[in-house]
Amino acid sequence: MADRSFLSWPFFEERHRALAAELDAWCAAHLPVDHGDADAACRGLVTALGAGGFLHHSGGGAGETLDVRTLCLIRETLARRDGLADFAFAMQGLGMGAVSLFGTAEQREWLTRTRAGQAISGFALTEPGSGSDVAHTATVAERVPGGFRLSGEKTYISNGGIADVYVIFARTGEAPGARGLSAFLLPADTPGLEVVERIEVIAPHPLAHLRLTGVELPESALIGRAGDGFKIAMSVLDVFRSTVGAAALGFARRALDEALVRVSRKRAGGGTLADYQMVQGHIADMALEVDAAALLVYRAAWTKDAGAARISREAAMAKLYATEAAQRVIDTALQLHGGDGVRHGFAVESLYREIRALRIYEGATDVQRVVIARSVLG
Repeated sequence: MADRSFLSWPFFEERHRALAAELDAWCAAHLPVDHGDADAACRGLVTALGAGGFLHHSGGGAGETLDVRTLCLIRETLARRDGLADFAFAMQGLGMGAVSLFGTAEQREWLTRTRAGQAISGFALTEPGSGSDVAHTATVAERVPGGFRLSGEKTYISNGGIADVYVIFARTGEAPGARGLSAFLLPADTPGLEVVERIEVIAPHPLAHLRLTGVELPESALIGRAGDGFKIAMSVLDVFRSTVGAAALGFARRALDEALVRVSRKRAGGGTLADYQMVQGHIADMALEVDAAALLVYRAAWTKDAGAARISREAAMAKLYATEAAQRVIDTALQLHGGDGVRHGFAVESLYREIRALRIYEGATDVQRVVIARSVLG
């Protein structure tokens, strides 16, 4: 049983504790799922999470309350049980985050479907030539009578190939660099949108390279105002970056749990591994990393929920520390498992593959260092 004492911290209210208990019970009944067919698994997870009512928590806006602590608690709990379940939930929120926060009433009709688990969403920002450097987005949205014509490529797009709708970012040219980008709502069946390649990674997730060739969208597809795309993207990432740290925290908690079971049961030298002070030192370090990560994650979430307009520094610290700490915790857990740590079918082997991408996506570790440093330097 994972340590849940952190729920008594002052960051949380009774509704958070009740949700955590409800989701734990749901996870025990539904997770883990078979990852053999990642596409089918994600579709099933979105449907099940929607039926369970958990996707209602995946966004806010238009009078609704966006509770980042809830987002983080859900991601942590799901990740502790099944990384693909966390992915399925997170992408419903991130994919439609721009619509939740800035969408029109017409655009927000999609939220009824995505939050019910009846449609899958994607967030199309990354390009072959611009990953972390969003200001150099090359996809172009040319104004035409009645709307826009989009051309360009996007890559490493989560839910690419299975999404029903994407939020896509393109250059509309109101100003140079980041100030000339706009966000658009793009249904997946729009003519001219092509899945060029499905991308296989070490922890299977639906990913794809997309190409847009003369994709025509009406004026009503524009999210917010033309030229506000960078602001919209950063506002969404500002919220969801903390939740990446929460997912890493869930992985780390599971690794610590697995390590505790292993060292308590594995016989060595007339006792168990847990009797050795060096092993106890490893366990202490892992517990310290988990709590430090949790404090940073939930500080960032609480700060946003308390009304802060931006939490770039707090979110960057949470994302950087939690993902890097989780990598260390999982690596130590694997080491304590010996040969079984790299054996397929053991939880720590799966966690070792799952954690690596979190140190890259939604702002790589070194990018977070830049964000933090600029904040500190003023």
